[in-house]
Amino acid sequence: MKSLSKFYQLARSPASAQPGRSPRAARLPAAKGASARLLRAVILGAPGSGKGTVSSRITKHFALKHLSSGDLLRDDMLRGTEIGVLAKTFIDQGKLIPDEVMTRLTLHELKNLTQYSWLLDGFPRTLPQAEALDGAYQTDTVINLNVPFEVIKQRLTARWIHPASGRVYNIEFNPPKAVGIDDLTGEPLIQRDDDQPETVVKRLKAYEVQTHPVLEYYRKKGVLETFSGTETNKIWPHVYAFLQTKVPQINQKASVTP
Repeated sequence: MKSLSKFYQLARSPASAQPGRSPRAARLPAAKGASARLLRAVILGAPGSGKGTVSSRITKHFALKHLSSGDLLRDDMLRGTEIGVLAKTFIDQGKLIPDEVMTRLTLHELKNLTQYSWLLDGFPRTLPQAEALDGAYQTDTVINLNVPFEVIKQRLTARWIHPASGRVYNIEFNPPKAVGIDDLTGEPLIQRDDDQPETVVKRLKAYEVQTHPVLEYYRKKGVLETFSGTETNKIWPHVYAFLQTKVPQINQKASVTP
């Protein structure tokens, strides 16, 4: 197996680009002479902050591509790529995937998106990752979703799932018709280990420790934009208004409301 330093070198080397590697990129429409400079954006937020919801709304309204490092990682592991196999060895051992591996995975995929504005979700998560990204691309803006941890804890611990289908319920705003029972199958719902109260607290504290240096890094660069609130639907209009000055809209007549 190659050393991690070798993987990192490949991430930064133009030779590591392999046209046609990614089925996601292959399906993307070609850019058509955009006059404005392409936007390189990052979205940050703790687990349960609404980052996925905000990201999906951004790509619905604006001409940029959403790239989730988590989705990339799962895809590579499923397809058994070299980096997917390497990442799986760390996961199977209960270890964090090294910065070098996540950097190589993400930068390799970004080589397929040179003609597009993009929004990175889940990367960078550490200061070395942020520095490596800046070594390859100029980060124009970083959207930081600042939601109180108590609100997030309440959201996540109220979440229950139907394991067979992946259907998600929330006892506060999307409850099942019968307590603890899936609406369609009548089978019992479960709460993931990650959503247990004590686990949620640990995840949030770990995120805070890991991400604080990243926020400071981008703040010093003058590209950090923080949006605070307790509800995604109230935060979103501010994110929308901000991006209107940064990137073309797909449909200017589309409503900003969900």
